[in-house]
Amino acid sequence: MATMVAGANAALTAENPGLSSVVVALGWEQIESRGPQAELVPLTVLCGSDGKALSNEHLVFFNQLVSEDGSVEFVDSGDAEEIDVDLSGVPAEVAKIVFIVYVDPELRGPGTFASIRSAFIRIATPAGVELVRFTVSAADNRSINAMIFGELYRHRDEWKFRALGQGYTTGLAGVAADFRIDF
Repeated sequence: MATMVAGANAALTAENPGLSSVVVALGWEQIESRGPQAELVPLTVLCGSDGKALSNEHLVFFNQLVSEDGSVEFVDSGDAEEIDVDLSGVPAEVAKIVFIVYVDPELRGPGTFASIRSAFIRIATPAGVELVRFTVSAADNRSINAMIFGELYRHRDEWKFRALGQGYTTGLAGVAADFRIDF
């Protein structure tokens, strides 16, 4: 297992011949509160070569648990959230798959990542062998209300993972604008 830093890349399929699917796990530890707490919501966006969502149908989240083509799917697991990705089944027009977590704007609560500690994204084989892990920085999250944890992307004929930890202070609206999504 390799521990990554923000901006680092890992060659998943080149370094693991025969790897055709991965498990992407997102997790976090939240400081308990006696009052309302922020609820984090994962969102996966399948993007074209321009870095934008191919369409609103190319999202995987709580209302759409499986991508239109069936290659990306949320499943129930021991991690906070788990997304199974069939790399060999991802359509050719998908250049990258972005993993985002945002604070649910519909719930009462702090509305930021301020109470979140030890957030991570990890990539593992379907058998559970962890390939890479990125621990997202918890520094100064008081104004962050959405964050890109990382992305899987194509490089030539191979799949790579990039650790990001890019925060948004504009929440879901900022994510929607960047990825050309209509909510």
